[in-house]
Amino acid sequence: MHAYDVVVVGGGPAGMMAAGRAAERGRRVVLLEKNLTLGKKLLLTGGGRCNVTNRALESRAALATYKDAGKFLAGTFARWSVADTIEFFRVRGMPMKEEAGGRMFPVSDTSTSVLHVLDAYMREVGVEVRTGVEVTRVMCDGTGVVITGAGDIKLHARICVVATGGVSRTDTGSTGDGFRWLAELGHTIIAPHMALVPIALKDAWVRDAAGVVLSSIRLTTYADGVRQKTYSGNMLCTHEGVSGPVILNMSRDVGVLLKQTSDVVMRLDLFPHLDHGALRAVIQNLLVTHGNKKIKNVLDTVVPPAFVAPLLAAVHIDGETYCHSVRSEERTALIHTMKSIPLHVSHLLGEDKAVVSSGGVSLTEVDFKTMQSLIVPQLYLAGDVLNIDRPSGGYSLQLCWTTGHVAGDNC
Repeated sequence: MHAYDVVVVGGGPAGMMAAGRAAERGRRVVLLEKNLTLGKKLLLTGGGRCNVTNRALESRAALATYKDAGKFLAGTFARWSVADTIEFFRVRGMPMKEEAGGRMFPVSDTSTSVLHVLDAYMREVGVEVRTGVEVTRVMCDGTGVVITGAGDIKLHARICVVATGGVSRTDTGSTGDGFRWLAELGHTIIAPHMALVPIALKDAWVRDAAGVVLSSIRLTTYADGVRQKTYSGNMLCTHEGVSGPVILNMSRDVGVLLKQTSDVVMRLDLFPHLDHGALRAVIQNLLVTHGNKKIKNVLDTVVPPAFVAPLLAAVHIDGETYCHSVRSEERTALIHTMKSIPLHVSHLLGEDKAVVSSGGVSLTEVDFKTMQSLIVPQLYLAGDVLNIDRPSGGYSLQLCWTTGHVAGDNC
C-alpha cells in the first residue's frame, strides 16, 4: 500500500491548488517544496500586490492570448474558469477589485492575502505540507511513483503532480528541476527561454527616472532604423531600464530583434491620445500661461519631473530659458520629441529578473481535460512546467489556478 495517494512536487500556486483540491476529494496528499516556505514567487507577483487573474479570460476568444496553446486550453478553462477563481477566493474571505485591462487584485493590495487563503485551504482539507525538501528524482513503475530527495528521503505514492514551474526568478527556486525528471520519464521538453522580462537600456538618464510609472503610453520598435511593431500600456522606469506590463509583453519580440541587430530602439510616445497639433496647443497654452517662469520649472506639469532635463537636452533648450522666450522651432522640436523619445535597447535582463519563462512539456503529451500525462499515466502536470506562452496581466496565475485545480480534481 502506498503511503500517499498523491504527492505534489512544488509549493507554488499550481501545486497548492492541486494539493488542496485532491485532498478535498478525500485523497491522502503530501506537498513537497524545496524552499523553507511556500509561495515564494507568488509573493513577488504584481509588485507584491499579486495580479490574481484577468477578467478578459472570461471570454473563450481571449484564450488566443495564450497563442498556440489556446486550442489546448479551451476544455481546461471550461472546467475551472476565471469566475471560479474569483469565487474561490471570495468565499474564503479575499474579495478582489478590477483595474485597467481587466486585471484582478486582492482588495487588500497584498499578495500575502492570496497565500493565506491557499495555506488555510490546504490545512482545512488535510494536506500534509513538507518544506525544505529538495526532490532529486521521480520514478514510476506499474503501481505508482517513487520520489527521492536529498537526505535519503523516499516517498511512495499512487500519483505525482509535477508543479515545479519553469526557470524564471531562479532565486525563488524555479530552476527547471522538473524538466529533467520529466525528460528522463520520456516527455519532450521544449527548451525554456525568458518570455516576460524587463529590458535594459543604454540611456543613462533613465536611471534617474527609476520608480516613475507611465500610464497609457505607446512604444514603437525600430531595428536598424526600420519600423517594426507598436505596443500600448503602462511602463515602469527602473535602475537598469524599463519594465511594467507593456515592456514585459513586448520583451520576447524585442529579444528576436536583438538576435538580428544591436541597433534596436523603442520610441516612446508620452501622449498617444493627442496628435501633434493637439499637443502643440497644450504646450503653447502652458508657455503662454507661465511666460515669466523658466521652462524647467513648468514642463513637469505635463511630464514626469525626471523626464524634464533629458527632454530639454534632446532638443537643446536651456532649462533656464523663460517660457516666453522659447522659439517656435524649439517648441516644434520639443513636441516631436515628447511624441517619440528614443530608448536605446541594450539587452534583455536574465532569468533572475524574468517574470515568466516559456518552454516546458510539449502540449501534445498532456490530456488537458484532466492534466494527466499521455506518456506516464501516474503523472499529472500543472502550471509553468507546461510549454505555454502567456502575457503579463494575471494570465500566468490563472493558468496555474486552472491547471492546478483540474489536476487535483482528476488525480
